[in-house]
Amino acid sequence: MQTASTNICDRMGRSQELNEFKHGTVIGCYLCNKSIREIFLLLNILQSTVSGIITKWKQPGTTATQPQSGRPRKITERGQHMLKHKVHRSLQLSAESIAKDLKTLCGHQISTTVHRELHGMGFHGRAAASKPYITKCNAKHRMQWRKARRHWTLEQYFPYCIVPSVKF
Repeated sequence: MQTASTNICDRMGRSQELNEFKHGTVIGCYLCNKSIREIFLLLNILQSTVSGIITKWKQPGTTATQPQSGRPRKITERGQHMLKHKVHRSLQLSAESIAKDLKTLCGHQISTTVHRELHGMGFHGRAAASKPYITKCNAKHRMQWRKARRHWTLEQYFPYCIVPSVKF
C-alpha cells in the first residue's frame, strides 16, 4: 500500500514558495523604511518577489497565498522520473501502454498527460529513417574505387574547389 507522500500521482504543490516567516520579515523590513533593493539584498530574495509581497500586503492586508488558477498536475516529479526511466528502458513502448502501466500504479486515467509529459521530456513518436545495408557487391565496388584512387592528391579529389596548399 502506498502512502500519500509516495504516491506518484498526488497533486504537486507550488514551487519555491516562501514561508510565512519570510513574508513577515519582508513586511517588517518595509515597515522599518527599508527600500525594496535593500530588502532583497539583505534577505537574498528576488526583487520581484519582495515587490510582490509588499504589493500583496498593501492591497488586501495579508501576505497569505491566495488561491491560484489552473488545474493541478496529475503527475508529480517522482512520477515524471519513473516515466522517463520506463521510456529509457524500452524505447519501443507506446504512450497507451505506458499510460496503462501508470494507471495500475496510481489509479488515475492519465493517457493524454503521458503523451504531453513525454513530449515535454523530448521523446517524440517518430520512426527512425531506414538506411539500406551495404551489400557485398557494393562493398567490393567501393573497395576497388578506393584502391584505384589511393595515391590521388586533394586537387584530383576536388577539381572544382579551391584547396589551400597544405603540406603534410
